[in-house]
Amino acid sequence: MTPEIVEISFKGNKRIPYFNPKDIKVKPGDFVIVEADKGVDMGMVNKIGRIVALHQIKGTPKNVVRKASDDDMKKLDENRNKEENAFYIAREKIKKHGLCMKLVDVEYQYDQNKLTFYFTSDKRVDFRQLVRDLASKYRTRIELRQIGVRDEARRLGGLGVCGNTLCCTSFINNFEPIVTQYAKDQLLQLNPCKLTGSCGRLKCCLLFEKPFYEENLKKYPPLDTEIQTHNGPAVVEKIDIFKEEIALRYQDDEQIEVMTLKEVNKLLDHQKKATA
Repeated sequence: MTPEIVEISFKGNKRIPYFNPKDIKVKPGDFVIVEADKGVDMGMVNKIGRIVALHQIKGTPKNVVRKASDDDMKKLDENRNKEENAFYIAREKIKKHGLCMKLVDVEYQYDQNKLTFYFTSDKRVDFRQLVRDLASKYRTRIELRQIGVRDEARRLGGLGVCGNTLCCTSFINNFEPIVTQYAKDQLLQLNPCKLTGSCGRLKCCLLFEKPFYEENLKKYPPLDTEIQTHNGPAVVEKIDIFKEEIALRYQDDEQIEVMTLKEVNKLLDHQKKATA
């Protein structure tokens, strides 16, 4: 029988599925000790049961070892303080070596067998000497991991212009490519200030809102469709699917008239019957 699967979240909004072979009674919000690379790590239960199993899981998950104790929580706080100190030391060493990289975050494995430094850079960086300096300072395994700007936004967190937490920190597990065509399909103006998120890339919501717009726009005539109105010929200038309104521009005087979808459909039906 396959053991229960639980999703554990770590620092930087990293979420990983784990087996719970011992059937340890846990609930979202509980801290647990889990198997890690050459040791153990500590994270918080994010989801449990079937909702985790429905996600596509790559590879074989590691196991939950036990629930965290009060001493474990104290050690976690100690690690967080040490991470903050390591961040400033690493940043100074980066300046010293003249490396073109931006340090984003530092994370200790719970047992301190590994110390990971996350950074962004526009190009490849030769950080071998930096790794040697950090290893001699901390006497543990050092890993420097280059991440993208979207991963940086996920690690740091924050709020979007909508007022909600960033999608990448709440429910998006894997980033997918987002192109400007998605904005065009939603009839949005290609304004970088409005289309880019805190990471500087196109907003993730353009991706998961795309099916909604595609389905609803099927009810509307395409832009630039010519419609014969009571005031003369006009073309579809703008569509508002939320108000179910269509802005028509008259070809002669550039006048704009707003009609409901129902009114425009009546005109189109009449137009089809007249040409049949």
